[in-house]
This record gives sequence, C-alpha cells and structure tokens, in this order.
Amino acid sequence: MAAQIVHITGADHPALQPYTAMRERDLVGREGLFIAEGEVVLRVLASRSTMTIRSLLLEERRLETVADVIAGLPDTVPAYVVPQHVMDGVVGFSIHRGILALGERGAPIAPADLVRGASVIVGLVGLTNHDNVGSIFRNAAAFGADGVLLDPESCDPLYRKAIRVSAGAALVVPFARSKSVDEMFEVLAAAHIEPIALTPRGEETIDALPPAPRALLLGTEGPGLPEDVLARTRRVRIDMAPGLDSLNVAVASGIALHEATRARRRR
Repeated sequence: MAAQIVHITGADHPALQPYTAMRERDLVGREGLFIAEGEVVLRVLASRSTMTIRSLLLEERRLETVADVIAGLPDTVPAYVVPQHVMDGVVGFSIHRGILALGERGAPIAPADLVRGASVIVGLVGLTNHDNVGSIFRNAAAFGADGVLLDPESCDPLYRKAIRVSAGAALVVPFARSKSVDEMFEVLAAAHIEPIALTPRGEETIDALPPAPRALLLGTEGPGLPEDVLARTRRVRIDMAPGLDSLNVAVASGIALHEATRARRRR
C-alpha cells in the first residue's frame, strides 16, 4: 500500500491537466473536485478527512518530506513528481510550497442532517472573503463546533485559499449550504437550535448567554448581518473598549465559539 510515484518532466503531460491554470480554475470550480495546498493541509486530508485524494503533485525536493503520507495512500493514487519549473508552468505561477493534492468533495451534506442533534453551529451569511471563511473554519475546529451552515452567497470553504487559511479544518469540519436564509432558519427551528446574531448592536453580551443549542450567525465585514436576519434573531455583542466599532468577523467567531462551548469543555 503506497501511492504510485510517477516522475514527469514536461508541463504538457496530460496527467497534470487537473492542476493547470490553478488560480483561474479556482474561480470557476472543478466539478466536484478541489485543490489542497501545502504539507499541513495534505496531512490533514490524508489522516483526518473523509474526503478522497485522487492524486498528488509534488515538487521533487518535497518528495522525502511527505514520504510517510505517500506510504499510507492506496496504490491507486498517483503521486506526480516534477521539477520546480514544471510545477510553476502547470499551475501558472511560482508555487513555493511544492505540495498539491487533488481531492474529491463527495456528496454534499443536507442542511437538516448537519444540524440534527447539534449543540453549536456556525452560520455564515454573505461572507465572500476566503481568508475570513478559512479562519472561521479553523476556529470551528478548535472549539469543537458541530458544523458550519452557509447561505448561498457565502464563498466555497473548499476554495484552495480557504482550505490553506483554515490549516485544513475546512476538510474536517462538516458543512452544508442552504438554498436561502429562510431555509437556514427553518432547519434550525426544526432542530430546536436558537439562532444568535453576532452584532455590535446586540442587547446582550455573548458571555451572559446560558448554555443551550444555538447557531452563531456571522455577517460580512462592514455591513454585518442584514436587517431582516437581525429582526429574526436574538442579538448579542462582544464587549470591547470604548471607541472601537467592531471586530474582524473571524476574531469575533473565535471569541463567540469560546464562550458557546465553555460548558462543553468543562465536562
């Protein structure tokens, strides 16, 4: 049992086609596939994720670095090994990490299945910044959230940059995408999970909430959550020093998750 090592010397090799023009293809999607980048992310994908690795693309000097990962993969997985200039030519820019993996997303999780039996859910409404989404997934993993529920406008957690910023957490934390914000509220209500809106205008503070199943709803930088969402939720804030308007949404998610999971961590 080990991935098959295949040495390639030309960027035009047909086996490398899924990795070509990586930035451009990030924007349009890969039809059920995704690209994971870097050693940390690859190790998470190989050891902790339920998603399947289809192939690897490695710069030849990184082969020894991930030899143990290669040894643990099925022999049906090819590990393409190339010189640096070939890797740069394939992906379309200079890539210094030298480690890429092509993964399969698998079947999407239904929103109702994601929230069933959950005690802490993160809900993202209109978050289109991949750095913030990746950071929120990392926080969700760190504090043991049961999953992340996304609205239709929030960006793809399996976008390459979001995976990298999450340190691989986007490959581990379950997530589902709702068809609308209305559906988000419907599935949360059916699961008896209270939606909590994080907003600087909150009437209560996050540390004052009693333990209960809840979904922490986060909006985009600047405008925050839409008014129609705020009108349907319990609004809470994170206390800050006077004169500061708000926190970065990823930072706010970490603080809120710390408070929401405090009782669970003490068990």
